[in-house]
Amino acid sequence: MGRHAFVTGANRGIGLGIAERLVESGFTVTAATRSAALPASLAADVTPVTCDITDAASVAEAFSAAEAANGPVEVLVANAGVNRDQLMMRMSEEDFAAVVDTNLTGAWRCVRRAGTPMIRRRWGRIILIGSVVGLYGTAGQSNYAASKAGLVGLARSLSRELGARGITVNVVAPGFIETDMTAALDDSRRTEYLAAVPAGRFGAVEDVAATVTFLAGDSAGYITGAVIPVDGGLGMGH
Repeated sequence: MGRHAFVTGANRGIGLGIAERLVESGFTVTAATRSAALPASLAADVTPVTCDITDAASVAEAFSAAEAANGPVEVLVANAGVNRDQLMMRMSEEDFAAVVDTNLTGAWRCVRRAGTPMIRRRWGRIILIGSVVGLYGTAGQSNYAASKAGLVGLARSLSRELGARGITVNVVAPGFIETDMTAALDDSRRTEYLAAVPAGRFGAVEDVAATVTFLAGDSAGYITGAVIPVDGGLGMGH
């Protein structure tokens, strides 16, 4: 059995692709979702656990279940997130707080629970799934952008705290990736977004999953505190 990876938000989109790629690469994977429901294509290959990352008790229970099934978590991929888009003057305080609590504080809850066993073992990989929006900014996404930008500060602070213990902490920042969200865009919006991407195409989930899998492995041991863009050049320079 390979190293044990714990992936949040693993039921669809980027999280699902990451979990599948890690399984293919020999990792033992715990797939954490709010309902523990997974696509049939993945369910047979992973350990499903229920995890609400906005609830510290739920996070603790999910990690305990993962450890009981697969041993210590050696790789954490904090992918779960939400968005509630709205222009600032129309955005409610509740919608701002909910997005930050899920995307930023939720990731911190998972890192805190995963970190102690990693410190004891003096090895670990923590990978936070950010976004080009956190570096580039997008109108109508001030809450989402703030939460994703916060992951950069979190990763760099934790890199300084944990680096001497053999633990790396990095951010993968996807751009426009072919998911259900981009599939729902009308043709004019897709054309507008594509025009901003130097690569001339939307990314594939596999592009993100491959980057995460590299960072999760032994070969990435000297990379920490980094923001790795997977965005076709959209956010370069930011």
